[in-house]
Amino acid sequence: MACHSIQELIRRLEDSGELCRIKERVAPELELSDITIHISKSRGPALLFEQVGDFSMPVLSNAFGSVQRICTAIGVEEIESKAAALHKLIKSEQVPDPSLSSVNRVSPASAPCRQIVLEGKDVDLSILPTPLCWPGDAGPAITLPAVFTRDPDTGRPNCGMYRMHILDSSHTGMHWYKGTGGASHYEKACRQQLPLAAAVAIGPDPAVTIAACTPLPENLYEIDFAAMLTGTPVAMTPCLHSDLQVPASSQIVIEGVLYPDKQHPEGPFGTHTGYYSKPENYPVFHVTCMSMRKDAIYPTTVVGPPPQEDCFMAKVVERLLLPFIKEWIPEIVDLSFPVEGIFSRIAFVSIDKRYPGQPKHVMNALWRMGKGLFSKMIWVFDSDVNVHCLSEVIWKMTNCVDPGRDVVIDRGLVDSLDPAALSQNEGFRLGLDCTEKWAEERRGIPWPRKMHMPETVRKKTRAIIETISSQGSSLSPPQYSKDGTGRAKMS
Repeated sequence: MACHSIQELIRRLEDSGELCRIKERVAPELELSDITIHISKSRGPALLFEQVGDFSMPVLSNAFGSVQRICTAIGVEEIESKAAALHKLIKSEQVPDPSLSSVNRVSPASAPCRQIVLEGKDVDLSILPTPLCWPGDAGPAITLPAVFTRDPDTGRPNCGMYRMHILDSSHTGMHWYKGTGGASHYEKACRQQLPLAAAVAIGPDPAVTIAACTPLPENLYEIDFAAMLTGTPVAMTPCLHSDLQVPASSQIVIEGVLYPDKQHPEGPFGTHTGYYSKPENYPVFHVTCMSMRKDAIYPTTVVGPPPQEDCFMAKVVERLLLPFIKEWIPEIVDLSFPVEGIFSRIAFVSIDKRYPGQPKHVMNALWRMGKGLFSKMIWVFDSDVNVHCLSEVIWKMTNCVDPGRDVVIDRGLVDSLDPAALSQNEGFRLGLDCTEKWAEERRGIPWPRKMHMPETVRKKTRAIIETISSQGSSLSPPQYSKDGTGRAKMS
């Protein structure tokens, strides 16, 4: 069964030995994030900080720091089976329309997230134990929010995840990327000179958190997708100051308005690139109302160089997204966003190659998808290549790429946090055709014949190989580490 609240997730993780309670008092400035970073990089458990500074609210971090924990949160044995089930739903055209059909409506009076309500002058974001993650950050930032907006033209709702820099007790920045749902809604509102209502759920149903960071097609509402993930409707409750709805089990709900052309410098912030982003103007979110549970827990994630919690969320998104991508681009066989590439910054794609030049068409189709697939580099391989094996990927790339023929340079939308970009949101993108080339692609020269060991030989030698392995002999490639002087040494 899926977990429908953070409290339920904590109980489940604790029962399975996947949660560590930290009872020592920890400062929300840097100390909490430093502990989280080290535990996350070592593939450690979820962390529940019970005493954060002088705050009464506990903080949960690294809850999504492994694929298995995410599976526990959404109630599946393993992610591949869920991806296959989603694919089946899509093929049978049973995807719900965006009419909130996958919702249980809960009145504000009975919604857990409305147990405490602060309005007007009582609104105070400083009561939240929002961590300061890096010493050069401009201030604390909400890093795991589900932000709800509605299209001013169509009324279609959207839920996305965007960093929110806390500016003061009742204002935050809204760091949404160009091309995302929230940014699109705000741009439309600005053109019409209308305010845009927004509601922020901190700690909603775990499936909503996963859905919020998944780049979905515009006709599929993230709440419907969350319901598809768990197989149960999401309990939603009306907002108090707008026509939006938020998950009723959320820990904290922040409601407010973004006014046309009201922007403020946001940043610098430490990012998953390992560098600080430079200050840029982003819309200002004016908070009008806050509400929370009496037993509220503050979920957060710390952003930094991989591997960290967001990398595991990206791997799950990758597997869940694959059925949709295969519907749009049928020749795609598999897809991998390596953790070192920071979400989808680099993508390895295998295809069923059917004609010369097809890999370049696949690259362009992926780049034109938009909606958050900001792949700076796309490498395309044949269907028999395991795109999840970095060793195989590099080997095939070095053997199949001729730089003069197989490199594609494209200019377009990129991640706004990319430190190498030409400007914010715009830069060059690189594609590599790593497929074996047909004769038509090599001036009539056929591709060399592949090497294969005869199966008769392999049947005889496997037993000997297993004997060698059972005696403890290492069959893995050499590993490298650094000595005391920082020089690499092989072990």
